Amino acid sequence: MISQPLQTETHINQGVAVVSLRGDINGGAEAALQTAYDAATLQGAGPVLLNFGSVGYINSTGIALIVGLLARARKEHRQLLACGLSDHYREIFEITRLSDFMTTCADEPTAVAGAVLA
Repeated sequence: MISQPLQTETHINQGVAVVSLRGDINGGAEAALQTAYDAATLQGAGPVLLNFGSVGYINSTGIALIVGLLARARKEHRQLLACGLSDHYREIFEITRLSDFMTTCADEPTAVAGAVLA
């Protein structure tokens, strides 16, 4: 399987910084994830939504990177949400208990509607 480098795009949707992710989340995605999170948080103190709708693959290192973003968000008292997870990755988030600390929603509109705005 050929790895697809992670690409990100950030926009604001009703006060929520949305990071759209496209490609694979693995060890090579660390810089892209950190840069995207930094760009999202520069938009203000509001929640950050990670949209996984175009992510093809997440390995264990990728999960660790997401855990790192979650730890950073919690330290900043910032809500971190996720949407667009496939059934497989939604199950992985439940098994790893990421979903206990990060609200997961089916899609962006649902996540934005449920976000807690500062």
